[in-house]
Amino acid sequence: MSGPGDPIAVVGAGAAGTMAAIFAAKDGRPVLLLESTGNGGRKIVISGGGRCNVLPSRASAAQFVTASSRNTLRKILLSWPLAEQRRFFEETLGIPLALEEETGKLFPVSNRSREVRDGLYDLARRRGVEIAFSTRVSALKPRAGDRPWRLETSGGEIRAASVVLATGGLSVPASGSEGAGLRIAERLGHTIHATYPALTPLVCDPPRHAHLAGVSLSARIDAPLGRGRFSTSGGFLFTHRGYSGPAVLDVSHLAVRSLQDGARPQEIFVRWTEASAEEWDRRLRDGGAGVVGPLLRRHLPDRLADQLLLEASVDPARALAELRREERAALVAVLARYPLPWTGDEGYKKAEVTGGGVALSEVDPRTLESRLRPGLYLCGEMLDAFGPIGGYNFLWAWATGRAAGLGASRCE
Repeated sequence: MSGPGDPIAVVGAGAAGTMAAIFAAKDGRPVLLLESTGNGGRKIVISGGGRCNVLPSRASAAQFVTASSRNTLRKILLSWPLAEQRRFFEETLGIPLALEEETGKLFPVSNRSREVRDGLYDLARRRGVEIAFSTRVSALKPRAGDRPWRLETSGGEIRAASVVLATGGLSVPASGSEGAGLRIAERLGHTIHATYPALTPLVCDPPRHAHLAGVSLSARIDAPLGRGRFSTSGGFLFTHRGYSGPAVLDVSHLAVRSLQDGARPQEIFVRWTEASAEEWDRRLRDGGAGVVGPLLRRHLPDRLADQLLLEASVDPARALAELRREERAALVAVLARYPLPWTGDEGYKKAEVTGGGVALSEVDPRTLESRLRPGLYLCGEMLDAFGPIGGYNFLWAWATGRAAGLGASRCE
């Protein structure tokens, strides 16, 4: 029989799971937080280069990607608005956040990601949450009638009044995310929309631009999509194997999906500066006595400027006034609509998040309780949604973790 002392079991002590445990214990309910690794919260610790980009400064549901209902996604995000999340971190946790103006990201003033992870754990413990590290959950046996949920773990069987699954997806497997929760959810009858690495670097084989490794700049990326297009702007970084940086990561899911679907590889075009094709054409026409090489180097890193001149077959010492029409057209093309040569991606090992996951139609958007298994709650990266670089995926983790924790605490 399920007794009054049976805890709420939260599986996974990452961002979503720890937040779920905090809110599940809000009214004194016993909560057990189970974590497969020895210390937990590893994605929190490594995020933002060790600074932890806790939240974006602005957000909308339109910025998120899902194969599920966008209306459901919107309802979930609205359950804990951005402003309220910020107040939680600053007032409840006592971690002041600072805006990074150039990116719109919010970081802890200390720039220490461990302050975020440890602050969440401290609050969980103050609310009575018991945290069990190095405890791997291999299976769930659903409750039936008055019998509780039973969790098969590396430390033996555990009884629970309700269960929150927050084990993450498949990205950065070294952090402990290796898909265990997705497999459990699927065995319990849930639909798992095809998973794929998202926010991952792209590669080119052979590495056509390896000699530019380390060159970085701000760029705009466009990818045609049927009658529309996907556009994003931000940092672009050349690597030894291909391309990274926020702009590349934000478009990578389209590239990855195009290969998985067996369609034509997604076309990706880069505009290397803020100037449009028309503006570059005017600069090249009206440069007076200028020289083409120095003009490009004023707006681009030297090595990239030289590479683009080479690909356009234009001598960097050529006078602007002497450029032929076809040379000017070639330069405008590589400057404002450069076809990025890519052949693959870095996969889950370097992906920031997992695309796909549990169909949003199979959870209640208010509580995130499973529509198939009462008493089971799902949250975080396991669900079929992700946002761009910039704190959006923590926003999703915090919101879904809170909703699942509150829902589980009310479960009878």
